[in-house]
Amino acid sequence: MIIGKASPDDYQKNSDYEWAHDLYDQGIRNTWFPHEIPLKEDLNDFENMNEEEKHALMLILSFMNPMEFVVNKSICLGIYPYIKSPEAHKYLSRQLFEEANHSETFEYILESFPIDRDAMYALHPDTASSRAKEEWISTYINRMTDEKLDIESDEGKRELVRNLVATNIVMEGIFFFTNFMVILAFRQRNKMRNFGSLTNWVLRDESLHLKFGMQLILTILEENESMVTDEFAEEIRDMIKDGVELESNFNKDLFPNGVLGMNADYINQYVQYIADRRLEELGFEAEYNVQNPAKWMATSTDVLELVNFFEQQNTNYEVNANATVEKATA
Repeated sequence: MIIGKASPDDYQKNSDYEWAHDLYDQGIRNTWFPHEIPLKEDLNDFENMNEEEKHALMLILSFMNPMEFVVNKSICLGIYPYIKSPEAHKYLSRQLFEEANHSETFEYILESFPIDRDAMYALHPDTASSRAKEEWISTYINRMTDEKLDIESDEGKRELVRNLVATNIVMEGIFFFTNFMVILAFRQRNKMRNFGSLTNWVLRDESLHLKFGMQLILTILEENESMVTDEFAEEIRDMIKDGVELESNFNKDLFPNGVLGMNADYINQYVQYIADRRLEELGFEAEYNVQNPAKWMATSTDVLELVNFFEQQNTNYEVNANATVEKATA
């Protein structure tokens, strides 16, 4: 079984989870560093943004930067110790690097644009909807990291799955994906194009994280049928619905008035759309049944298409600021 406390014997041979090794290989082929893309050409775009556009960008950075470290805490203390597969451990080690690289990306952005750091950092704790998302996530992570978990019991296994749903499905698969859509929407309007390319690289990493988390959850449930009850299934479904509500409230603070082509209603329809995809990937029926309002995001955020995309090499990256789109999404 994939779940349990690893012993030295578990590392003597490969396990039956080749999918974890494949995702590790895909992550390695996806290696990138933020300074590969110059942001100087975006400076003029940033300076010409209106105040609501700048507010949205700063609030996203204020939330995502600390959350990358929260994900790493979840991996190190709340997931890694309770998984036995050496391939899964290898992938999680890779993910730790990628989360640190994302944080370095946000630091690079702060270095490149005239952003008041103190004001930016204060936005997250001072915005109730942003703080509520962190507190919700921390509830599940802290139960994994601050309390002794009996991973052999059904309830201990359920606690691990709850943490995976909160971290991988809701935070990385809904909260982060929504923020990516907002940033990439600026590029759709021919603004912040290089920042958009960096965001695509982060999104590709996070898509693998989502795929790994999804496969890990499904594997745990398949191997431990006794932990699966109707009540637990409903609890997981409710967690995703809670995430949608939290993100919807956040987006009202992100765009209190709206800008050309972008407002809270538009973003929240996208939130509901991707939440339905997460529910379906976990085996549930869709909850919201809405159309994707940002169809231009489909190629970037469709996990099944990304599986094929990652078979390609790093040469698909857009490093030419004058290119219109990444070759990989053509």
